Amino acid sequence: MGLTARIRTRDGWAVSHAVVTVTDMTGTQMLRAEADTEGAVHDPTALAPGAYTVIVTAVGYAPFATGALVTEGGTSRPSEAESGGGRVEIGTVTLSRLGGTELPPPGPWTIDPAHSSVAAVAQHLGISSVRGRFTDFSGSIEIAPSPDEGTKSRVKAVIRAASIDTGNGMRDQHLRSPDFLDVERHPELTYVSTGLTPAGPDRWTVHGELGMHGVVRPVDLDLAHLGTGPDPWGGTRAAFRATTELRREDFAMNYNQVVRAGIAAIGTTLRVELDIQAVQGETLPQGQAFAQA
Repeated sequence: MGLTARIRTRDGWAVSHAVVTVTDMTGTQMLRAEADTEGAVHDPTALAPGAYTVIVTAVGYAPFATGALVTEGGTSRPSEAESGGGRVEIGTVTLSRLGGTELPPPGPWTIDPAHSSVAAVAQHLGISSVRGRFTDFSGSIEIAPSPDEGTKSRVKAVIRAASIDTGNGMRDQHLRSPDFLDVERHPELTYVSTGLTPAGPDRWTVHGELGMHGVVRPVDLDLAHLGTGPDPWGGTRAAFRATTELRREDFAMNYNQVVRAGIAAIGTTLRVELDIQAVQGETLPQGQAFAQA
């Protein structure tokens, strides 16, 4: 096999329309291959020993380039694609959406619940995970007027606690009870950011305060901007992915059941995963909040 690669987006989806081009040091194209529906690239063309440049492109994504040194049978330098015996193995290439290296255009943005998710994962019995999500939430984002003031951008979100859904009615009722969320006394979870710190080319740490179960604690989110672009309804959308971990004890949710040898039925740490689409403007356009496409 001359060339192998896997092309993915930042959130793990296959980029089926990606193209991989291999050129020699004179810029002459030696190989060109397209990804299949799974984002995989396979081309049997053997390459002669020598130095090459590998370029991955896809419409709507920033290009990726790396060097490869093909040898008779060894491997390339660690900073380059693995190669030897006429082959180039790029491994997994992650492409960033165009516009994903900076924050979206300044001004107000509104979170679209129909195309966003607020999920949490907890360990169960010490051997597996249970996933849940909140189905009723809203929020807004305010992007600072200039890139130099990006750290002043803000986000606010409100989550209805009773909307927790783990796919099991009995478990959901328990999570709504005073043992956990106590939705009668504390019907909403709130998050208000207090600042933003750059953490990479398209990554930030969002500093903020989370209110849950009657307790307010500082919580940082690891945020990635996945890109900005037009939507089918004439608007502009921005996509983000954010993660964090919470300890239930920090929010006075101390219920637990030990099943054996100190193993808890439900883990004390929650992994929170947010996949957010936001529409430019102070409100969602008429009907967009219910659009499923």
